[in-house]
Amino acid sequence: MSLFQLTARRLVSQAYCGLKAASSKKQKFCLEMARPSSNMADFREVFAKAKHIVIITGAGVSAESGVPTFRGAGGFWRKWQAQELATPQAFARNPSRVWEFYHYRREVMLSKHPNPAHVAIAECERRLSKQGRSVVVITQNIDELHRKAGTKHLLEIHGSLFKTRCINCGNVAANYKSPICPALAGKGAPDPETEDAAIPVEDLPQCEEDGCNGLLRPHVVWFGETLDPGILTEVEKELEICDLCLVVGTSSVVYPAAMFAPQVSARGVPVAEFNMEATPATNRFRFHFPGPCGTTLPPALARHETEIIS
Repeated sequence: MSLFQLTARRLVSQAYCGLKAASSKKQKFCLEMARPSSNMADFREVFAKAKHIVIITGAGVSAESGVPTFRGAGGFWRKWQAQELATPQAFARNPSRVWEFYHYRREVMLSKHPNPAHVAIAECERRLSKQGRSVVVITQNIDELHRKAGTKHLLEIHGSLFKTRCINCGNVAANYKSPICPALAGKGAPDPETEDAAIPVEDLPQCEEDGCNGLLRPHVVWFGETLDPGILTEVEKELEICDLCLVVGTSSVVYPAAMFAPQVSARGVPVAEFNMEATPATNRFRFHFPGPCGTTLPPALARHETEIIS
């Protein structure tokens, strides 16, 4: 059994250390036993020596590109929260409504661009690859902004807005059509007064594999669904060989991704968190850099003076 499997249950139970108020001495000790450093010079020394870097990214990275997160107060599309639409049950009940929601998100993303954090990560990957060093991005985001920025070694654990999967034959395909089908043209307005389009199933996106014509769904991981085991195997491999881990723009509360960085930290590997504010996992990490990722990440990943560029 791998380190990932052995530690998963323990990390799930421990990752919320520091989330609640310190109402006892034991809780207070948990909060104070580790104070991560915000010393950029110290981080840069660790970065300069790292050979295998894992960067875990979440919604906070994309938010700086103006991407709606649908999290927290006000995170509604019409009168529904994402959790009410992003489920297999919601799609079975009303595929037209779910497709309107995802069509809206696809159209929004087509107008968005990578921000300095995305660009810094992609540039770092290109530069270090010439030095025999590796960078892999494990992202919870489904917007493909890392791909747009030029990141090559990318594991999209929650899928992509721009891939579809047939519920009949299971075929997965990239799809960048705008609109994705004629019936969805001009649909998906988020205004709460907007009526559902009630598009017939036969007019929703259909599979183009020979003789199939099955209903397509977004190729994203919905609430209540499990992550692709093949991708999780790749994630496990990267976490086990990395010698530096960055956690960028994630709340560290969505599982299983929330336990990736604590797992790495538990075996003594430096972890640096770049986030607007502290998270339930912050005290498990060696470094914490508060503020917008687009501001804090570029200087952290810039060429170090000791790097030899051929």
